[in-house]
Amino acid sequence: MSDDRPVILCIDDDSDILLYLQTVLEAEGYGFAGASSAEEGLRVYDRVNPDIVIVDLMMEEVDSGTEFAKAMLLRKNVVPTFLLSSVGDNLNLTADYSSLGFAGIFQKPLAKEHLLSVLRAKLAPGKQ
Repeated sequence: MSDDRPVILCIDDDSDILLYLQTVLEAEGYGFAGASSAEEGLRVYDRVNPDIVIVDLMMEEVDSGTEFAKAMLLRKNVVPTFLLSSVGDNLNLTADYSSLGFAGIFQKPLAKEHLLSVLRAKLAPGKQ
């Protein structure tokens, strides 16, 4: 992207989720890049060089979010990547997704203020 706004890449096969994320992020001054599959997400990642990635766990295939994360590990990704999931409130407690390079997990439905506070913290100078 051509301006200095941090770019958030959001990958989800639910167009309503992508629209919600785009609306929230752009209203807060972030750049938005969207993709509807893990494969498309990799292409967009290469093109826009995002500051943060948010990827849905279950898209076109079950666990395609983790497959995306594995591909990012092979690329030596250092961009904070968050998993987006609707599979239960206790996912943070029952699974260790840090081994896949995830910086954290966002639970659907996505709480706007929680999302924004996490993004602000990760994008603060010296945090990346």
